[in-house]
Amino acid sequence: MASKKLLGLTAATAALVLGISACGNGGESEGGEGGGGEAFTFGILYPQTGNLAFLGPPQITAAEYAISEINGAGGILGTEVPTIIEGDEAGDNAQANQAANNLVADEVNAVIGAAASGMTQATYDTITSANIVQCSGSNTSAALSDIDDNGYYFRTAPSDSLSAVVMARKIVEAGNQSVAVVARGDDYGAGYAQNLEAELEALGAEITVSETYDPEATTFDSVVSSVNDSEPDAVALIAFEEGAQVIAQLLESGVEGEQLFITDGLNDPELGEKVNQDDPDAINGVTGVAPSADNAEFSEGLTEFNPELEVFQFAPQVFDCVTVIALAAEAAGSVDPADYVAELPNVSRPEGTECGSFGECAELIADGEDINYQGVSGNIDFDDNGDPTAATFEIFAFGDDGHEVLAYEEHSLND
Repeated sequence: MASKKLLGLTAATAALVLGISACGNGGESEGGEGGGGEAFTFGILYPQTGNLAFLGPPQITAAEYAISEINGAGGILGTEVPTIIEGDEAGDNAQANQAANNLVADEVNAVIGAAASGMTQATYDTITSANIVQCSGSNTSAALSDIDDNGYYFRTAPSDSLSAVVMARKIVEAGNQSVAVVARGDDYGAGYAQNLEAELEALGAEITVSETYDPEATTFDSVVSSVNDSEPDAVALIAFEEGAQVIAQLLESGVEGEQLFITDGLNDPELGEKVNQDDPDAINGVTGVAPSADNAEFSEGLTEFNPELEVFQFAPQVFDCVTVIALAAEAAGSVDPADYVAELPNVSRPEGTECGSFGECAELIADGEDINYQGVSGNIDFDDNGDPTAATFEIFAFGDDGHEVLAYEEHSLND
């Protein structure tokens, strides 16, 4: 297991770094305004194309919204943040890594993303070996807790080891005692399924069958047949957008919507249309669990920032990635990732004064106070692996009124 040694700067070191930064950046950097210091440049890896493209708009919108809030409060270390540099992860390892290489060549100060856990697996070495901080608001693979990242990788989305626990509890609470588990055949699917099955069994449920499928497949007859033969009370589907085809075949085979439980990769208001364009209501009764945020003020602000945004999945977590990185740079007095990386856990932990926005937190830092940033997605509190230790989940479902959120629940690894 790769342990992150995250050491806070001493007051003397922080002062020295601040002094060097002030001396070394007397002129205004290109693209920056205001304080005359070096501008902090964000890069972002997100799905502009590929099977998770529907998650692209909330990712880029949330990042741009966070930057607008930072600039509205005076920028990072008194200098406005320039336009974010974009890269398309595209659901393709080679293309994602090329985009990551381009961001490294552009000498960004931090990378937001990738969106998909698999795309982060394909890119983190390129980014973190260049000593650039990488923070994803939507990576959930449990395997990412153990990567050898030199301490430069963080995420604000909860690990699947926590999401799977919430999913298992929802399935059992609904009265199901036997469950068929179907997962896409990759690290994400395998890790989620393993954690889900362990929690289901701990709760006394029987796993009737555990099936994986090729995400590139066009038919899922063998998987559907195996599920039906096992006669489960419920079916848990761990999938991305291709899961719409799996759902369609399961429903055609006689599985009822009330039996289906899905993950965040299918938390799409248009899922009914994708499953059955002629009968979108066929998915009525389907229930899902997804990392989320119970924050109406943030949702209203994001909608005002981009009135055309329809999908909000992981937007709060992406916003928090940008903001907590900016605050770490403020605390370190430097835009250099090698300087501010040690402050990322420090600005999010309970020992500091609670604050909920970049402007509020930056003022406390300027006054010499330690802070505890309370994110719009909830309390982040990074552990030594760069993972959040608690998260808010939405329980969503599809019914006569389409997609709706039934409840928000906060869960912790210590629950």
